Amino acid sequence: MILDETIVALATPSGSGAIAVIRVSGPQSIEVVNSLFQSKSGKPLKDQSSHTLQLGKILDDQKIIDEVLVSVFKGKRSYTGEPSVEISCHGSPFIQQQLLQLLNRKGCRTAKPGEFTMRAFLNGKMDLSQAEAVADLIASDNEASHQIAMQQMRGGFANQLKDLRQQLLDFASLIELELDFSEEDVEFANRDQFQQLVTEIQTTLTQLIDSYAIGNVIKKGIPVAIVGEPNVGKSTLLNALLNEERAIVSDIAGTTRDTIEDELAIKGIGFRFIDTAGIRETDDEIEGLGIKKTFEKIEQSQLVIKLFDASLVKNNQSQLKHIVKEIDKIKSRFPNKPLIILANKSDNVSKATRDYIKQQLPEVKFISAKTKAGVETLKDKLVSYVDTGRLDNQDTIITNSRHYNSLLSALEEMNHVQDGLNAGLTGDLLAIDIRQALYHFGEITGEVTNDELLGNIFANFCIGK
Repeated sequence: MILDETIVALATPSGSGAIAVIRVSGPQSIEVVNSLFQSKSGKPLKDQSSHTLQLGKILDDQKIIDEVLVSVFKGKRSYTGEPSVEISCHGSPFIQQQLLQLLNRKGCRTAKPGEFTMRAFLNGKMDLSQAEAVADLIASDNEASHQIAMQQMRGGFANQLKDLRQQLLDFASLIELELDFSEEDVEFANRDQFQQLVTEIQTTLTQLIDSYAIGNVIKKGIPVAIVGEPNVGKSTLLNALLNEERAIVSDIAGTTRDTIEDELAIKGIGFRFIDTAGIRETDDEIEGLGIKKTFEKIEQSQLVIKLFDASLVKNNQSQLKHIVKEIDKIKSRFPNKPLIILANKSDNVSKATRDYIKQQLPEVKFISAKTKAGVETLKDKLVSYVDTGRLDNQDTIITNSRHYNSLLSALEEMNHVQDGLNAGLTGDLLAIDIRQALYHFGEITGEVTNDELLGNIFANFCIGK
């Protein structure tokens, strides 16, 4: 990347709209746009104050391209930390292309994916973890993922790590200083205080690492497999949860021969519901493939809903034994997965039948997907499996796999430091593990980086960001 180049890109989605925003950033951005812009005030952009809006026209020689609003950001007081201009034009795709081509001809290079945010990082406007949070914020589609991204973008995670890293760095400096006076057998770093710091860092790292389990599923959506024999109402339940007709519903057994997925936000938490083919013995090759995929989807899910038809039990109580057997099969195969057992079509059964089912399956919940009775209770049950306390308390939650791996490596090195302190190792040996721990801290916030890492991170951004 060449930082002295001026770059340009469309910052709003392509296509028609009321307005579009074209972002220009780099040392020549104000001069380039000024050469095309005719302000109604008659005052050149370079003479305008930073963070002001100017109304005027963009001209290609004498040809008027559009009437626009131009935002001016001078010096380092911009998103990218360098002179920038944003042009708000009418949202015609033709106008957008005319302006982009005109700016290209005037020497602006089309920006690469994430290049504006990368420049913000390289110019010290944000650290690497905050830059990554920008992409998470753009991708957030529910309250929980939005809240986590906003917290990280505000620097809560980074500031927490920077404080611990600085304290560790201070002790490392004292230990390194001891090496210069090794012949005099002096200690500049108080070992008791250092022991307290190591314990504090280990505790913080462990908490952050543990938060990844919930953070990762919140970010991606918590997968929930809806499982049951054919025609028990899985598709109807999915439609009731989504409040729309997405799955095919019919009286023909085995209608759902493949998995159907959709997402729903419940109390700010994203859930990804998977309606699968039913579990039963079948000679139908296509349906058999669907049943095989059912077990694959259970394996991939965080929660499992086992659904059965309560109305079948009232006339055939041996049917319940078969249902219990199927539930035991799921429990034995996936013992660590939360399982919600639902008796559907409960509006068609008597109290006596309900009591009988409850005796055999104490944990069962009764529901009617058709009338939506019990659907809200089910939603509450699903949310109860998610640790929302962390969100309510504004605790830091890790959602990024790169951060997670670096935290694991940092904790491993801090454990080595702890072992060294317990064994009474000399400062030179302690310093080796401390340097490695500092390296992994720096990986997260960007004190330690390389071109390949930055390329991988920012390649996933949209071009205008």
